[in-house]
Amino acid sequence: MARGRGRASGGGLAAALLIIALLVATSSAPIAEAAASHMVGDYGGWKFNVDRWTKGRTFRAGDQLVFRYNRAVHDVAVVDAAAYRSCVVPRGAKVLRSGRDKVRLGRGTHYFVCTVRGHCQAGMKIAVRAV
Repeated sequence: MARGRGRASGGGLAAALLIIALLVATSSAPIAEAAASHMVGDYGGWKFNVDRWTKGRTFRAGDQLVFRYNRAVHDVAVVDAAAYRSCVVPRGAKVLRSGRDKVRLGRGTHYFVCTVRGHCQAGMKIAVRAV
């Protein structure tokens, strides 16, 4: 009987050592930074002259932009750099209209404009670079 116990406790010891080794290995691994959520325009939301809102901010791939606005008078179009500069939204551009839109950022530069006539020209646009 003593012989059976010895084998069981030896197996238990090996399993315990394996668990400890795994805990040590995973505890020394760097912890991934959680994605951030950014309210575009802060408390003022998606509005005129929001184009300077990105200055001094850091955005990372995986972060989320939150666009809050009155959907009766605004929207958000996802555009390319040329459309951002010219404020001319091409056919087929993705246009968000809920008033509470969320966009997950990938790596690179992302461009957003309001499609309502004159709004983009009044600074209702942003360019966001995510690293």
